[in-house]
Amino acid sequence: MPLKTPRVALVTGGMGGLGEAICIKLAGLGYKVVTTHSPGNTKAAEWLDAMNKQGYGFRAHGCDVADYDSTVACVQKVVAEVGPVDVLVNNAGITRDMTFKKMDKVNWDAVMKTNLDSCFNMTKQVIRPMMKARSGSIINMSSVIGEMGNAGQSSYAASKAGIIGFTKSVAKELGSRNIRCNAVAPGFVETDMTHYLKEGEGAEKYKADIPLGRFASTEDIANVCLFLACDMGSYITGQVISACGGLNI
Repeated sequence: MPLKTPRVALVTGGMGGLGEAICIKLAGLGYKVVTTHSPGNTKAAEWLDAMNKQGYGFRAHGCDVADYDSTVACVQKVVAEVGPVDVLVNNAGITRDMTFKKMDKVNWDAVMKTNLDSCFNMTKQVIRPMMKARSGSIINMSSVIGEMGNAGQSSYAASKAGIIGFTKSVAKELGSRNIRCNAVAPGFVETDMTHYLKEGEGAEKYKADIPLGRFASTEDIANVCLFLACDMGSYITGQVISACGGLNI
């Protein structure tokens, strides 16, 4: 059901893969969608033009979500252009997979700053207008790895587990202002981050552990985000929805 009144959705890391699917879903329901991309992304203008030729009306801003001052400037631009943010989807994330023995501080910090610090940075910028409006939905992209752990992914697992704790705490603090905060924990999703698993014995090995027998599509996960963003999920907060095909059973 389309929105009765226009709302603004800000999706970090929305160019391609899961982020793009989330942007498309939200736009389809009538949200004014703004996304972020890494500063200096040479393909940003091309992506935005291609999306808007399809009628989506997206806006996009360069923003280093790991840098606090950059997120301040980004959200200020969004508010000036389209108004306060009603829905924030903290989707931007990276991996630096390696055994813990080989993990160095530089790679550890990169993952923590991009995946976890970004949630603090972006959430900090949007909550005051949400509190004033007594309305808002914050959706943080965690992972089933944050619930289960995984060999070779200590930094990624730690960052995604941190997001879960962050989500629950924010939900408890802001619930009285009618601001909801939830996390989505995907399993394996067919994106560029899992391209190396799509073919051969590796993919079949992982699929054998998934009761539904397949990787998620980006649309599968975007549908969960849409549910949490809109009024259909109006009584859900502080929850982790494991969209993993049953991997974590």
